[in-house]
Amino acid sequence: MSDYQDIRDAVRDLCATFPAEYHRKIDAARGYPEAFVDALTKAGWLAAMIPEDYGGSGLGLTEASVIMEEINRSGGNSGACHGQMYNMGTLLRHGSEAQKNEYLPRIASGELRLQSMGVTEPTTGTDTTKIRTTAVKKGDRYVINGQKVWISRVQHSDLMILLARTTPLEQVTRKSLGMSIFIVDIRDAIGKGMEVKPIPNMVNHETNELFFDNLEIPAENLIGEEGMGFRYILDGLNAERTLIAAECIGDSYWFIDKVTAYAKERVVFGRPIGQNQGVQFPIAESHIETEAANLMRFEACRRFDAKMDCGAQANMAKYLAAKASWEAANACIQFHGGFGFANEYDVERKFRETRLYQVAPISTNLILSYVAEHLLGLPRSF
Repeated sequence: MSDYQDIRDAVRDLCATFPAEYHRKIDAARGYPEAFVDALTKAGWLAAMIPEDYGGSGLGLTEASVIMEEINRSGGNSGACHGQMYNMGTLLRHGSEAQKNEYLPRIASGELRLQSMGVTEPTTGTDTTKIRTTAVKKGDRYVINGQKVWISRVQHSDLMILLARTTPLEQVTRKSLGMSIFIVDIRDAIGKGMEVKPIPNMVNHETNELFFDNLEIPAENLIGEEGMGFRYILDGLNAERTLIAAECIGDSYWFIDKVTAYAKERVVFGRPIGQNQGVQFPIAESHIETEAANLMRFEACRRFDAKMDCGAQANMAKYLAAKASWEAANACIQFHGGFGFANEYDVERKFRETRLYQVAPISTNLILSYVAEHLLGLPRSF
């Protein structure tokens, strides 16, 4: 397995120009790291998975995951920009040539941002087939009505991938049918049928509730075939989970590096605290779990890039990496003592950021249900 050292070095060099103080100030202000995302875009990193024909780098999920990992390992937060990596996959794989030519080159250049995907709803959560947002075709338009929640980066995106029901649930032969995917131009939609309501939250993660009231979008904004949208987004969800796994691995290595350095130099009772097995063992355990999660992450990437089924590997990579990063975060904050809670050490910020991934983009329990049903053949629990 190549270590992709050239990518790692280049991303680290860019991240080094945005030191911890930068991310700390953005977090304190609940701001968006505009300059950081712009720099990543200009350097071409966010267009990694866009084919060269459309102005991108034509790299795979493996390379994209290394980019996301390094951002987090360098003390940043890929949550501000990872949507660009996987959201465009739906357009790339299922969009028409006209749609790809229209959007992908401008996404690759940074002229347009595709950072948002509207799937989750307040009444359905992970039960995606029960979504209530509807898209009704009227002439050359679709009329959208409904509500979405936890939709990230809407205020820093030009385009959004939206999942809506085009055929009522009771009229389809399978509950996964009858949903369709659309491209929504956020700039045109706000104030003309779409309302955005920010949700203040524990992490500096720009996320929102969306309300659709007779929003009209052109019929040509439908991606692929009407009614097949759920199938279209599944690939994107596997990519998302694998990239999040890589980000958690970046976080985990950040915590391990941070606490290891501190434990070597922090002297209590006349000896460095890292000499105590009570300190050593949780850190060593985190390192072992991170290394194991990393292997599953690369296996998920390998299968995705080979166009093989990778649902199980993507889910397991996400589970293992999120668990490893959370345990590393706990060890890091514990052994820093009071300093772990001080903003200037950055531990508490990264602690909050990595906690999210036990819950999103899919909760740990849903992954366990998936493995129980699909890999072990146990009866479906819901």
